[in-house]
Amino acid sequence: MKKTLQLTFILVLTVFAGMNIAQAQLPTTHAIGARFGSATGVTYRYSLNQTNAIEGILSVQSNSKYSRFRLVGLYEYHMPIANDFSWFWGFGGSVGSYAGKAYTDDKGNRFDKYSELALSVDGIAGVEYKIPSAPIALSLDIKPHFDFLQSSGFKIFDTFGFSVRYTF
Repeated sequence: MKKTLQLTFILVLTVFAGMNIAQAQLPTTHAIGARFGSATGVTYRYSLNQTNAIEGILSVQSNSKYSRFRLVGLYEYHMPIANDFSWFWGFGGSVGSYAGKAYTDDKGNRFDKYSELALSVDGIAGVEYKIPSAPIALSLDIKPHFDFLQSSGFKIFDTFGFSVRYTF
């Protein structure tokens, strides 16, 4: 079910990527809020014009074996779907830290605490709904990234996010 939902989301974004629609989509200059998903954090978007924006995300991700802190910078393109509903895509990068926590596994093997630099190239694609009667925007996105240092891998499907932003 999860894979079907992910593939449907990617297909819908691909279809909308082929449409050439030119209308204003970013009526406010600033949007600040929270992003929830596999990593939780704060997001700030600054609109450069009606279709382009830059976004910064400060996120934290943690479990029993590791914690990760990232500062992500993205350049985004926003296109309309209908009225207050739009889609967006973009690219950028991130820098942060990746820290392994000290723990002992089920077999009695001890793993010591360590920390290293986190560096990646990031992409983003999603949809956003701006509530017409309130200064609130809701978005759902996927933010794949390629890590250079830790596991040096491309992460796609564990990077879904939901954001709630105050627009002004």
